[in-house]
Amino acid sequence: MKENDLLYRTFIFGVNCLKFLKTLPSSYELNVIKVQLSKSSTSIGANYEESQAGSSKADFRNKIRISLREARETNYWLRIIKELEVSDEEHLTKLLKESFEIKNILGAILNKTKLD
Repeated sequence: MKENDLLYRTFIFGVNCLKFLKTLPSSYELNVIKVQLSKSSTSIGANYEESQAGSSKADFRNKIRISLREARETNYWLRIIKELEVSDEEHLTKLLKESFEIKNILGAILNKTKLD
């Protein structure tokens, strides 16, 4: 796969988030965030992958919409972690940047595939 391919990007982003979560300290509050972030960050790619086999334009748009929602949620949890100041700033900054870019790409795809 090419590095700029969105299937690849969303897959690697999910993997990188899971690796990042391993570096966070353990506490009740952070463990809740870890579960939420692990689900939302991997769901972006899973739903985008499903969109590629959509049975209709509406089905495709629905999966893209779900991916976008998950990207927005992922960005939210990453921002919470940033404010808590419990992580490696450089790694977190890269994840935040990538989540923002993925969110923008998915939003553009959704806007370009309006139903007739």
